[in-house]
Amino acid sequence: MHNSSEGPGAVAARLTGIAVTGERPLSSSLAEVTLDDGRVVMVKRGDGDRAARAEAAGLRWLAEAGTVHVPAVHGEDAGWLVTDRVPTGGPDAGSAERLGRELAALHACGAPAFGAPPPGGPEDAYIGLAPMRNVTGPDWPRWYAEHRVLPYLRGAVDDGTIRGAEAPLIERVCERLPELAGPAEPPARLHGDLWNGNVLWGTDGHAWLIDPAAHGGHRETDLAMLHLFGCPHLDRILDGYQDAAPLAAGWADRIALHQLFPLLVHAVLFGRGYAEQALAAAGSALKD
Repeated sequence: MHNSSEGPGAVAARLTGIAVTGERPLSSSLAEVTLDDGRVVMVKRGDGDRAARAEAAGLRWLAEAGTVHVPAVHGEDAGWLVTDRVPTGGPDAGSAERLGRELAALHACGAPAFGAPPPGGPEDAYIGLAPMRNVTGPDWPRWYAEHRVLPYLRGAVDDGTIRGAEAPLIERVCERLPELAGPAEPPARLHGDLWNGNVLWGTDGHAWLIDPAAHGGHRETDLAMLHLFGCPHLDRILDGYQDAAPLAAGWADRIALHQLFPLLVHAVLFGRGYAEQALAAAGSALKD
């Protein structure tokens, strides 16, 4: 067993096997560490006992596709993850369009099933600070209801963030998912937590993706996440995506449906404001 009180520098040295010459804390759970060979790595403390392993497995699964740019994993254990640092610049339209094409290619690499975890990744994983179970299901509407919407709805009702009288609105969306979901799609290889904060605009002209909650899912879910909190040059990302792999007709009308999951996760983590957004998204999804 390693020392649970060790700092980021000691972790980097242990997991990479390379001596450390400096470290710079960025937050209570993240630090930049300079290795003896001159490289700078990011050392991140996991939020749960499986979080680092889940994230490492997700990064490797995305990297294995050879499509999107993700930082290389240099080591992980139950509590820590060491990855490349991405030198960041500013967003630009060309990088955004490239990201759209790369996302389309990533999704097309597929997954064994809806809900499939990355190879070597735990079934009990995380999305941000919230637990997320990667349990498989045969069809997307039923799986999305059972394993992505209803568990967080129950959590939000249990802690009083969503009132009992409000829950049936979201339950109705789940009941109607087979007709609301659009044409059937094969399981896509998803980043899984693709909000603006997890897109880094590299100085190399590429967009880099970090902090995945990777699993097999519906490709429209990643794109709905990008819409949720806004993203620079989102129109160009979508242009690149549509050029590479056109989305099914009516996809824009299904954005609210795919945002239900992240909004409910946020309601559980951060409270009533997101619960109200989730209820609004449910109402929007039910409108023909």
